Amino acid sequence: MSISQLRREYHERICAEIIRVTENKSVTYPNFADGSNKSSRDIAWAITRLLGHRPQQERIDGQTVGDRFELATRDFLESAFLLLEHIRPGKWMYQVKTAISKFYQFEHLRYLEEVVKSDKVLSSAFGGDYIVKPDIVVGRYPVTDKEVNSHHVLVRRQDKVAKLTPLRVQNQKDALPLLHASISCKWTIRSDRSQNTRTEALNLIRNRKGHLPHIVAVTAEPLPSRLATLALGTGDLDCVYHFALPELCSSIEDLDNQDQLDMLRILMDGRRLRDISDLPFDLAI
Repeated sequence: MSISQLRREYHERICAEIIRVTENKSVTYPNFADGSNKSSRDIAWAITRLLGHRPQQERIDGQTVGDRFELATRDFLESAFLLLEHIRPGKWMYQVKTAISKFYQFEHLRYLEEVVKSDKVLSSAFGGDYIVKPDIVVGRYPVTDKEVNSHHVLVRRQDKVAKLTPLRVQNQKDALPLLHASISCKWTIRSDRSQNTRTEALNLIRNRKGHLPHIVAVTAEPLPSRLATLALGTGDLDCVYHFALPELCSSIEDLDNQDQLDMLRILMDGRRLRDISDLPFDLAI
């Protein structure tokens, strides 16, 4: 199995389970396009054709689309990351909609939430927005000393060294996993959705106790101008990943949409937009 094969299977699953034809005022378009925007419709149709798919007209509600996109993306990343085990060894977990308070760097938020919920004044002042539940989380389990010493004796229980690092199981009371990556999945991008993703990212940055996890977004949005609302700038998201970036590039070039092509090049040359196949490698950093 190769990354290319996994990517193809990922697209086949998305085409079979998610992409559908939507009709609005006698205009038809794939359900990851904005029906009111001709460029969006044209690019989405071109991507769909390059993926070799003829979408059905069965209607799927937005919540179901989002859930299926998250699961397909999680499964792709888990399979691809496993192929990179020799580059980034460890015991990993891949879950959807999991509270960050279940991870070592954010464990303290669980206690904060309990205090806030029990106090009406604090509850009205702070709410519960600090307990983020990312669409997808990748976590790494801490290691036993037996694993640490598998090649050479590096640590012993009686030694007064490495007593605080959370990577050692014996240093943690509950042996919580470490949050390695927080992944936001957005089937399409609208201004409110991009703002929500940035808010979650800033929450992770500000509330952590320990190292910062990878913070990325995955989307099928066909318009580079809308990708830019999420991808441009630095400081909150590592990068934005498109579910079919080469197909997006070819579609815009074939359509000769110069404005969208210019923005696409800005995003790619500026290291703000990559393909889904890049993400497993970037998570191995």
